[in-house]
Amino acid sequence: MSTTAVAPLTIHDAEALVTAAHDAAEAAGVTVSVTVLDAGGHLLAFRRDDRAVLVSGETSSRKAYTALQLNAPTADLVDAVQPGGPFHTLPTALDRPLLFIAGGVPVHRGGRLIGAIGVGGGAPEQDHSFASAALQRIA
Repeated sequence: MSTTAVAPLTIHDAEALVTAAHDAAEAAGVTVSVTVLDAGGHLLAFRRDDRAVLVSGETSSRKAYTALQLNAPTADLVDAVQPGGPFHTLPTALDRPLLFIAGGVPVHRGGRLIGAIGVGGGAPEQDHSFASAALQRIA
């Protein structure tokens, strides 16, 4: 069985994602924080505007971490964490709490998970659209 090498998420890619998400948010008149993690969950890039709500930095980090761990956009997970949902008790099983609010999106290349982006500061739907739009920058 042979495997095809897939380029990892680089700092250049991460900075491009941060810039694209920030630009999309700014165009919409929203101030956000953006976090980009590599496939191992290591911080590659982060930006928090001074006008952003302080907690938005932690929010963007948790969204990115959640998207990475579950390899799914956090917008798709909201119903799963409701009482009775399949992930309702999952946060207590992991070493850090998860934040299941739209705005975290996994980053894939060659069909493989290479990282995640998280955006926090706007409405959940806005954060999701800013993160998704940023992916076009490195596609």
